[in-house]
Amino acid sequence: MTLLQLKYIIKIVECGSMNEASHELFISQPALSSSVKELEGELGVEIFTRHSQGIALTVDGAEFLTYARQVLDQVGLLEQRYQQTKPRKQLCRVSTQHYMFAVEAFVEMINSIEADEYEFTIRETRTRDIIDQVASLRSEIGIIYQSGFNKRVITKLLREKHLVFHPLFRCRPHVFISRRNPLAGRSRLTMENLEPYPFLQYEQGDEGSFYFAEEPVWPDYSPQQITVSDRATMLNFIVGLNAYTVCTGIDNEDLNTEKITTIPLESDETMLLGWINNERTKPPEAAQLYLDKLGEVITHHGFELIG
Repeated sequence: MTLLQLKYIIKIVECGSMNEASHELFISQPALSSSVKELEGELGVEIFTRHSQGIALTVDGAEFLTYARQVLDQVGLLEQRYQQTKPRKQLCRVSTQHYMFAVEAFVEMINSIEADEYEFTIRETRTRDIIDQVASLRSEIGIIYQSGFNKRVITKLLREKHLVFHPLFRCRPHVFISRRNPLAGRSRLTMENLEPYPFLQYEQGDEGSFYFAEEPVWPDYSPQQITVSDRATMLNFIVGLNAYTVCTGIDNEDLNTEKITTIPLESDETMLLGWINNERTKPPEAAQLYLDKLGEVITHHGFELIG
């Protein structure tokens, strides 16, 4: 086993494919694959499973990756101490549903970092992709919600993927609408009030289902329904089409000032927001700082943290 092989494994996980990793490492894919197989043979474990869609970490591979990163961290400390080399870049990778507070906390985390070099990634993406990315350790942290409707399915999937859900806060669903919408002056809304307006939802892909939906409540039937993949499009449609969506109610003051408002929705449903990680890993330093900033942002918006 060599340090180079450990670096190969980490790069493959970061890229999500052998082919992309080989390009970034400037070696051929056959040479990279051979090095990985040689390491697997030496250890007597399978680190990756290979399939038509690419590769994925096995359970043993996830555990091995944890130790590999610890070894390389220690090597970085030794090099910094005795060779006066630059410290290793701070890393933090977050996958999240489309929440403004998650991005706000990411900005706060970066502003508080005292480092000349860092490498951070935040992905606003589909629910199933968040779970898969954290399971494969492409992200250290994922942010999703659970409700009475989806809890059983989500909990089962997290357990199968060896992921742990850590509750952050609980909230009631809110409606996001334009300030020019005739309903904007109301203190509360019902789904019946919203029937004349287009309903917006986030796209969940071919494997999507109601259990993966980001919207905790949706109309029984909507003659006008629009599916989008990104938050900017969602917000433009709310303003431009007088459409609506249902989410947590945490908005951004800059956005909220002139164009969009949130109104509580009358519903028996609640949302339990939380973060997930691989049960075999601990968040690195920068990721832990992100979690701290996440808590600060949530309390700033008037919600009580769980635990």
